[in-house]
Amino acid sequence: LFVPYLTDTQNAYTRVRHCAAARAIENECYVAIAGCVGNLPGVNNMDIQFGQAAVFTPSDFAFPSNAIKGEATANTETTLIVDVDLNLLKELHHYGAVRTMTDRRLDLYATVNYNSDTE
Repeated sequence: LFVPYLTDTQNAYTRVRHCAAARAIENECYVAIAGCVGNLPGVNNMDIQFGQAAVFTPSDFAFPSNAIKGEATANTETTLIVDVDLNLLKELHHYGAVRTMTDRRLDLYATVNYNSDTE
């Protein structure tokens, strides 16, 4: 999951960061966040930005204990390069400590495919 964002304060960035990390854990996927830093003189509302690129992982044994695969220096223009292993996600879905897909309460809800062509 890729999450581009534009935040002007560290508080706003913190909301994006924590929500993205939560999505990585809840959905057992990698989440990469990337935002603007610095300023764009002469552009309205772009006088200051705050950001930090990062890649979050699920929280399980095969992944980093802090669920962070990599992160750039805060508020610095830089490129973050991280290798992710999609096979680890497949193994996690079948053998992880928490198996979200197999532990679903199908008695409470169902997934329905909606086809707009039929209506």
